[in-house]
Amino acid sequence: MNIEDIQSYCLDKKAVTEGLPFGDDTLVFKVADKMFLLANLEGPLSINIKASPEEVIDRIDRYPEARPGYHMNKKHWISVDIDFNSDIPRIQTWIDRSYELVVSSLPKMVQEEIRS
Repeated sequence: MNIEDIQSYCLDKKAVTEGLPFGDDTLVFKVADKMFLLANLEGPLSINIKASPEEVIDRIDRYPEARPGYHMNKKHWISVDIDFNSDIPRIQTWIDRSYELVVSSLPKMVQEEIRS
């Protein structure tokens, strides 16, 4: 899995935008202007994604590629190291979950628009 795979996967989701609000080395994906994934563009590839507090603990305990979210609220974010041996379906499921957590936090009208 590489940055292009992540970019394509995220942009296929409804109402997603991408940008570089923190500088040229961090690509940010948002749904309805709320972040659900950050990816570094320099050095080894890693992403920051949202998770429930229980999921954060479980993923960090069970998966060596998961660690507390770098520069993020460690209760709600994890950093995931990505390499060519990564379990792509698992990473995609985690990305889906991050997206869904953000969508579910939006006002009901916005949620309905995104989900329709």
